Amino acid sequence: MTENIVGNPTRALTQSGKVSIASMIGSAVESYDFFIYGTASAAYFGKVFFAAQEPIVGVLASFATLAVGFLMRPVGGYLAGHFGDRVGRKAVLFWSLIIMGAATVLVGALPTYAQVGVVAPILLILLRMIQGIGFGAEWGGAVLMAVEHAPAARRGFFGAIPQIGIPAGLLLANGAFLLSQALLSGDWVWRAPFLASLIMVVIGIFIRLSISESPDFTRVKEQDAIVRQPALTVLRRDWRMVLKITALRMAETGGYYVTTSFVLSYVGLASITDKSSVLIGTMVGSALGLVSHLFFGALSDRIGRKPVFLIGAIFTILFGIPMFLLINTGSVIMVVVAVALALLLSHDPIFAVESSWFSEQFPANVRSSGISLGYNAASLVAGVLPFIAVAVYGSVGWMGAALIFVLLGVISTAAAVFMKETAPIKSGEMSMEKVAA
Repeated sequence: MTENIVGNPTRALTQSGKVSIASMIGSAVESYDFFIYGTASAAYFGKVFFAAQEPIVGVLASFATLAVGFLMRPVGGYLAGHFGDRVGRKAVLFWSLIIMGAATVLVGALPTYAQVGVVAPILLILLRMIQGIGFGAEWGGAVLMAVEHAPAARRGFFGAIPQIGIPAGLLLANGAFLLSQALLSGDWVWRAPFLASLIMVVIGIFIRLSISESPDFTRVKEQDAIVRQPALTVLRRDWRMVLKITALRMAETGGYYVTTSFVLSYVGLASITDKSSVLIGTMVGSALGLVSHLFFGALSDRIGRKPVFLIGAIFTILFGIPMFLLINTGSVIMVVVAVALALLLSHDPIFAVESSWFSEQFPANVRSSGISLGYNAASLVAGVLPFIAVAVYGSVGWMGAALIFVLLGVISTAAAVFMKETAPIKSGEMSMEKVAA
């Protein structure tokens, strides 16, 4: 990766910012689509689609369908990686948004179990599978467009901008549910957020069509260095790195869904406090994330990717039990603080550097495949964690879920120790123009 506008640093930074912001807005739209499903699963779908009489059974059933989307994300990651390295990053961004948006709007129009019986959960599962493929295809293209357009010395900062789309999407998703609870009743409480995503998808498509293709991919085409089967090449040659990235993401993605989806169900199942307290805490943490990601991304350009990553991974280990002790007080303020801190200091330092750190591990002609496969493989674990956490809670109480959170931090910390530092200021490598043999 080089300065993409030679001889004009100001113009290069302007172009990098434009591409990064466009990637961020599209990511926010897709994240909104994906996260409203998580909120609806925790709060509504157990009764609406599974007609469960016992609350914990309904939550388990709805979280099982939530997990289906995560299980399909590696499929989306494989396809996005393959076509991102062969056709281009921009095309993948466009089609991932189309697929995700269509599935989300259709969920909002589904009949309920009371209306059509078992057909309702079957349709829900099918749409969730499509959602998972679309979301799995999203991340790699979005961050590569930002990182590959960025000056080498500022890849951490510009790569963190698309990551803001995740807290922005979650902020919009939870805000939509809080608003629908206040203004609507009946099925419209959960339907309205899904149907409203149509407007956001149209805006996202318009923005993504306005940006140019990645200069690194353009260079690969010019050098006739496109790999015929890039995803298979990565699996054959770089499978160890894919596994390392999967382990690195455990604290960030697994911890994220324990903090949001599981805790949202936990406070209700344990009769601790109203679910809105968790939603507010999630919104506070997400709002702080709009700034913290930029801070941690810029910090990684100055002190390296690994030290910033370890801030989040180690905090995950230390905060697992205290987080649940705060939640168990039942105090609205304590619940908000616990959830917001988990997002701010466990999730954000890790997520902010993943785009640049992961991208710097692969050559340009298989980079889309490499980061997409590693990133989405972690979803195989993260997707079932809310289900596992609920099941463990049913058997041993809150301490089991807290220890799961701690274990995720241990896994990511151990993986980070064996990763090489790639930030140019530390590695001395100010270019990523290497192409795989």
